Amino acid sequence: MATSRNSAPSLEDLHLLTIVAETRSFTQAARRLGISKASVSMRIRDLERSAGVPLVRRSTRSLALTQAAVQLVDDTRASFARIAQSFAAVRDLAAIPKGLVRVTAPVALGRQHIAPSIPRFLRDYPEIRLELDLSDRLVNLVQEGFDLAVRHAHAAPDTHVAHVLCESRALLVASREYLRQHGTPEHPSDLSRHECLLYLRDGGMQNWSFERIHGRKRIERLSVPVSGPFRANNSEVLREAVIGGLGMSLLPDFTVFGSQASGRLVPVLAEWRPVGFFGSRLHAIRPWAPKAPRAVQCLIDHLRRTFARGFSA
Repeated sequence: MATSRNSAPSLEDLHLLTIVAETRSFTQAARRLGISKASVSMRIRDLERSAGVPLVRRSTRSLALTQAAVQLVDDTRASFARIAQSFAAVRDLAAIPKGLVRVTAPVALGRQHIAPSIPRFLRDYPEIRLELDLSDRLVNLVQEGFDLAVRHAHAAPDTHVAHVLCESRALLVASREYLRQHGTPEHPSDLSRHECLLYLRDGGMQNWSFERIHGRKRIERLSVPVSGPFRANNSEVLREAVIGGLGMSLLPDFTVFGSQASGRLVPVLAEWRPVGFFGSRLHAIRPWAPKAPRAVQCLIDHLRRTFARGFSA
C-alpha cells in the first residue's frame, strides 16, 4: 500500500536512503540490502510521497540526491551507523562468530594464496559465510558493500583501518631466453632499450623508478621511461608473458613466488629496488569503526596467519 504524505516514514526506508546516498546506485543499494532494484525504486517513491518533496533525481545514466535528501541523510546517517555498531557488538557476544563477510583482493593474490586457505577458515568458523571478489581495480568498500579489502598500501585513508599482513616488494624479472637474446641490463638506464611489459595505465609512456643505497646514508634514485609490446591489468598474465620471452616486467613478489613457474623467472638489477609501483606492505583494510565485527576480525586474524611468512623463493 502506498505511503500517505502525512504518515510517518519507515525507518527501513530512511536507512535505504542512506545506502542509496553511499552507493549512488539503485542496483548497488539493492545488492547491499539483498532486495530487488524494483523494491528500492518503489520504497524511495514511498519515502518521497511521505516527505512531500523529491529526494532522488534519476536519469538513464546517473542518480543524484536533492538538497532535501542530502539534509535527511546527513541528519540520520550517524544514528544508523551507531545502531549498526551496537547491533554488531551485541551479535559478537555470541559464542560462535557468524554472519556474511564480503572481501575483495587482487586476482593473483586471491587465486594463489587466499583461495587455498579458505576451506580451513570456513571449517574453523562454520557459521561464517564468505564472499571473495577478485579484482585488480581499487574498490570503494563502503559504496560497494565490502567488509574488507586485501591490498598493497602505505597507509589507510582516515575513513578506514589498515591491518598489516606482511612485508611485500616488487621484483624486476625476465626469462633466461629473453636475457640470452637481448642481454642483461646492468643499470636501470639500460631498460629504455629493452622490451618492458607494463600494467595498463593511462597515457602512452610509463616510467619505472628505482633506488639503491650507497654506504649508510646516500640513496641514489632515478626514473626510467619504459615501453614494450604488451600491457595487461593482471600480474599473472604479465608473468606468463615474461616466461614466454616477450620481455621483462615489474611483478609483485606474491606473483613471482606464487607458482611452480617461479624457477623460470630470473631477477634483474637485483641491487636496485623498484619504488612507487607496489606498496611495501600487504594490508587488510576495513571501513573505520571502533571495533571490527567479530566475523571480520576472525578473517583478519586468519589472513595474518596465512601471510605470516611473507613471500620468498
